[in-house]
Amino acid sequence: MTAQPPPRRVDVLVVGAGPAGLATAARIAAAGAGRVEVLERETQAGGVPRHCAHGGFGTWTHPLTGPGYARLLTEAATRAGAVPRTGVTVLDWAGPRTLTTVGPQGPETIEARAVVLATGSRERPRAARLVPGTRPAGVYTTGELQQAVHLFGQSIGTRAVVVGAESVSYAAAGTVRAAGAEVVALVTDHPSAQADQLRVRVDQLRVRVDQLRVRADQFRVRAARLRHRVPLLTDTTVTELLGHGRLSGVRVRHRDGRTATLACDTVVFTGDFVAADELARQSAITLGTGPDTSRPGVFATGALLHPGQRARAARRAGTEAAGAVLKWLEAGE
Repeated sequence: MTAQPPPRRVDVLVVGAGPAGLATAARIAAAGAGRVEVLERETQAGGVPRHCAHGGFGTWTHPLTGPGYARLLTEAATRAGAVPRTGVTVLDWAGPRTLTTVGPQGPETIEARAVVLATGSRERPRAARLVPGTRPAGVYTTGELQQAVHLFGQSIGTRAVVVGAESVSYAAAGTVRAAGAEVVALVTDHPSAQADQLRVRVDQLRVRVDQLRVRADQFRVRAARLRHRVPLLTDTTVTELLGHGRLSGVRVRHRDGRTATLACDTVVFTGDFVAADELARQSAITLGTGPDTSRPGVFATGALLHPGQRARAARRAGTEAAGAVLKWLEAGE
């Protein structure tokens, strides 16, 4: 029986190479904390912004598209001395701060002085939203849609219904149009478009900045509806998916009980973000609202703590989490 090789040791191990993870790694590496590795299961670092071809990233004076922003963060982390490793999936814990992984070079066990979980969040798919019906092709979340269109150049159909009326929903509608399809309607069970108003209450420390962003989002929502004549169905719920083989339509119900069928071959479920916290739950690690977790030396940051968090906010959170990690290392663990 072949003996297992001993764990490879690093100083800081960051799981997730999105904006939060890359910002965390960049600051820690720049502080000279030793070897800092960032593990990413995708083939490229950068997280969700990689397949967000629209603008709205960067700063007001230096606007960027999502891919440009992802490259900027990846390059900054690399220049600082961090080592992003792509195509590597974390499987489980093998100790308090030891992880088992598998990647292009095979399985590996990595032990770190500190571990940072920056695994982000994801939108609830159709099954988790308990939308009944058949299981046809043509059903996406925003992330799946953007990857299909912007990363792989796939065709998505000709007529799409977008479920949701948040900023991410209008970004999804833009992706649908970029793929050459028509947006039949945006459907929301809220009485009006959301436009990120909830995020203003989440981030009270930056409420004035967020209020400006909300106004900008609301302006973009109205502009999109006027420019593209996208119908917005409020107080309306998607109750069933129709079609065999390929989606043929969705059945909707208004709050007053009226029902209708919208003919479409594509439906995109947007918003309703949940934390990608499987790795924390595997080892019963309790997450809070800040970087510290219930396990000493294990930290968390970004959209893992605040699902659906904006890329810029996630980057700021990553920088703040790096401060907590550096204090831990300086204190001798």
